[in-house]
Amino acid sequence: MTLIAKLSKRYASKQMNGKKLPQNKVDNILEAIRLAPTSMGLQPFKILVVESQEIKNKIFETAAPGQPQIPNASQVLIFACYRKVTDEILDTYFDLINKTRPMLAKEKVIAYRNMMNGLLNKTADENFQWAARQAYIALGFGLTAAAEQEVDSVPIEGYNPEALDKLLNLHERNLGSVCMFAIGFRNEETDYNARLPKVRKSTLDLFEFL
Repeated sequence: MTLIAKLSKRYASKQMNGKKLPQNKVDNILEAIRLAPTSMGLQPFKILVVESQEIKNKIFETAAPGQPQIPNASQVLIFACYRKVTDEILDTYFDLINKTRPMLAKEKVIAYRNMMNGLLNKTADENFQWAARQAYIALGFGLTAAAEQEVDSVPIEGYNPEALDKLLNLHERNLGSVCMFAIGFRNEETDYNARLPKVRKSTLDLFEFL
């Protein structure tokens, strides 16, 4: 089956059955997220992979009571972005660049760092909103990988970010959640969305060729 065929079959799973995914499928989804492009390659976020049933239950109870997928998902991925880009974050990134690309001329690395230093002059809100846009790129890769792996999934924005951040102590880590991503197996009996046709604009309505 082609990727387009698998994307045509994917949908936002509203009910999951609690069964665990094979680890290789989870690993492939996580690797796709890791390999996703981000602005300047910084990856200004952390992905919290929630496997603990206790934590999933607490998230459902305190931050997302309207999302029954959460306690019954195999894993819930939380995309948590930097609230403020710091010197320490950039230092760590450039240590990785120097380790991974030792062949780069030192002056090019310095010039790149000087350019990225502009992030330090942004406000925390500007940093956070920029980081959130990068996280959504990675989320898109995760959704695509889940479809390719024939794993049921759903992106989740309908939750209380402050409650979730407090539950997971994200503020203390200079992080704030922007979305969640539940993966698992659909509940064939209760997931009404699985039986509904996909609603999408036509090619003619969506694309404008100039």
